Amino acid sequence: MAGRAGSRSGARSGSSGGAARAISDAGEVLGRVLLVTGKEEFLAERTVVSARAAVRAHDPESELADTVGGDLTLATLGELAAPSLFSTVRCVVVRKVEDLPEESVAGLLDYAAAPAEDVGLVLVHSGGQKGSGVLTKLRKLPTVTEHKSAELRASEYPGFATAEARAHGGRIEQEAASFLVQAVGQDLRSLSAAAHQLVNDFPDETIGLEQVKRYFGGRAEATSFAVADAALAGRRHVALEELRWALDAGTAPVLVTSAFAGNVRGLARYSSAPRGMGENDLAREVGVPPWKLRTLRDLSRSWSEAGIARAIRAVAQADADIKGAASDPQYTLERLVLTVAALRDA
Repeated sequence: MAGRAGSRSGARSGSSGGAARAISDAGEVLGRVLLVTGKEEFLAERTVVSARAAVRAHDPESELADTVGGDLTLATLGELAAPSLFSTVRCVVVRKVEDLPEESVAGLLDYAAAPAEDVGLVLVHSGGQKGSGVLTKLRKLPTVTEHKSAELRASEYPGFATAEARAHGGRIEQEAASFLVQAVGQDLRSLSAAAHQLVNDFPDETIGLEQVKRYFGGRAEATSFAVADAALAGRRHVALEELRWALDAGTAPVLVTSAFAGNVRGLARYSSAPRGMGENDLAREVGVPPWKLRTLRDLSRSWSEAGIARAIRAVAQADADIKGAASDPQYTLERLVLTVAALRDA
């Protein structure tokens, strides 16, 4: 393509590690291709935003472009990557690379092998098998750096809360971070906002359990996880009571479906885990803290593989209904509670 320069000497390759991270240096973006992969949308978007901010900090007049893989043709890629009349520096973000048309693959790979010196190309893949062939080829190029945004295991959420507090200049005790996850849920955007609020309201303090309970405790047992725990245990009346209290207290419906998804996935992993493993190894295999194993062990005695599979489908359907702006989220969640509790009984 016209307007391309050779790749920078000393170009780095490979992956940045387990979770997507913020980018602060425009040198990590310009003249390179950033490949952002994984299903955790919050972490992926954080990498994209930081890449764009780094380019803008390097050149306040730089241009920012955003498109999706399905719209990327050889011609549009050339237009996005070529310098304009207003600025030679650009950051181009292409989301949903898995939808890239087949006829555009060769052109993208050709550009990625020798990106323009003053252009940063950020390719975002949403995870899954679709488009995996393109990812394999991109990963082999020395001009491509991958930033992974993999979904967190249940045991990693307290660590995420701790890191968020640290990023905002604060500190939080481990027990307090674990309680924060129980109270807020496993939605990373909500968890990050909660950590930020605590650091702002308790500056120069190490945030402990008391502060977290004061802000997010209330009836700590009436969290989204308590609803899911009760439903999986077959205690439908308790689950419905806790659900109504949680919704009245302002708990977002998506946090409830997220808690159900985490608990059901944990139960599925526990049920299929190899027998005879030590507790710590088993906790790592299942992706939960060791203390959660007792709960899963008790639940597994009352759940069949078929029941777990049907519960996973029920949770996925409820989550889709909630995110699709269901007319009555409370009804959707009540139906989910009754369905899951009945599956356990069966």
